[in-house]
Amino acid sequence: MKLRYRVLALLGLLSVLTFLDRLAIAVAGPAIQADLKIQPQQWGWILSAYVLANGVFEVPSGAMGDRRGQRGEMTRIVVWWSSFNALTGWARSFWQLCASRFFFGLGAAGAYPNIAGVIARWFPMRERARCQGLVWAASRLGGALAPVVIVPMVHYFGWRMVFRFLALAGFSWAGVWWLRFRNRPQDDPGMTSTELAEIGEGYGAHATAVPWRRLFRSRSLWLIVLAYGCYGCGSWFYFSWFPTWMMHTAGFSLDGMLFASLPFVVGLAANLAGGQLGDRLTVRWGARRALRWIPATCLTATALLLMAMALVHGKVAVVALSSAGFGAMDLMLPSAWALCLAIGGRLSGTATGMMNTAGQAGGFLCTVLFGYVVHLTGSYNMPLWFIAGMVLASAALFTRIDCTESVDAG
Repeated sequence: MKLRYRVLALLGLLSVLTFLDRLAIAVAGPAIQADLKIQPQQWGWILSAYVLANGVFEVPSGAMGDRRGQRGEMTRIVVWWSSFNALTGWARSFWQLCASRFFFGLGAAGAYPNIAGVIARWFPMRERARCQGLVWAASRLGGALAPVVIVPMVHYFGWRMVFRFLALAGFSWAGVWWLRFRNRPQDDPGMTSTELAEIGEGYGAHATAVPWRRLFRSRSLWLIVLAYGCYGCGSWFYFSWFPTWMMHTAGFSLDGMLFASLPFVVGLAANLAGGQLGDRLTVRWGARRALRWIPATCLTATALLLMAMALVHGKVAVVALSSAGFGAMDLMLPSAWALCLAIGGRLSGTATGMMNTAGQAGGFLCTVLFGYVVHLTGSYNMPLWFIAGMVLASAALFTRIDCTESVDAG
């Protein structure tokens, strides 16, 4: 196996762990709420504490990876988040749970921007959409595994043990990454000259300084930041409130939360297909056209499916529509990240950090408002109309982005 594909395998495994860790609290949520007597509006703040902290440190972490290399930065990220994941299992009150999730999110920030930085440096342009597709497909595998793994653990060991197990898995990954990865392909003793030639422009020196003025003046970068912020409202509904929404709208039990895996299974397939679609249409249509219209089309379909979800109540319809909605949203994800890589160039970690920060901001808005709307109206379907509107706005913004306007100083 070529060395860069071994790196991709490690990135995929991290992506699985990231979403297992991220969704653990949503899946274990009913048990935690019952144990600690937490109300819906309080639960919204607990869920959003991670999102808020994650968004705050996305850009600094991505920039540190661009300047110092992703080997040390990603090791720090995983050790930090795993430590606070373990502490989540010790929480005894609303405030302790909020604090542990906030610092968990602070540590986890920058994981995907630094993954993007590795891909930009270790893979040629023609493979990057597929690499992003594999990484995001792995994240959906983590999302699909979350109910399957966590629900039985909650039943047999209690919700606290879930977070301790996940922390141990994170520490193990960090050790392997530090021992096996090198910041640049040419620094790895196992790299061949043939594979270096294949990588071509994908490898190069890390930036000595981040040209912030150039980044902040980029029209296309700001457009993708705004678009991803609106998209974040849709994705974070699935990452936070979705299991609880299923229980209250269609009468699913805790055991029925296994059906919450299905959107992530569809998302896994959609990301793999989306990576292939992005690369093929880039060759056929050109990057400028392909990487703007794939997200715009997919997000329009997602918005319509979210509206339909707000109108139905049957279990079969809920599972079918929610799976299709998440799948349509994930079909565009590899193209969206490849779009940002094209704009960012050697500064891909920083650029994708800005984009992902906006996504976390949209997620924070979604998770907090969802709880308050439910508290005020008693309806778990009412917030879906707002979320659908934000996703539709994202689709419109993607049509205006030009990926040929690169901010790369080199």
